[in-house]
Amino acid sequence: MTIKVVRGNPTPEELAAALAVVRVRAAAAAAVPPGAQGPKDAWADPARIASARVPQAGAAAWTRTYWPS
Repeated sequence: MTIKVVRGNPTPEELAAALAVVRVRAAAAAAVPPGAQGPKDAWADPARIASARVPQAGAAAWTRTYWPS
């Protein structure tokens, strides 16, 4: 893995912190077995709004009609 700084002048400590985050994320992604889904984002979970009542017409009704895919 190659990381290139294209803008700015980070300190060695900042580079080490950024690299640590990238390596941990890569290790977590590699630990998920093939075909398995990772943790589901709560915002994208249809169950979050499926149990809610059907939105009623009104000024703020559009805020309750979004169904994330």
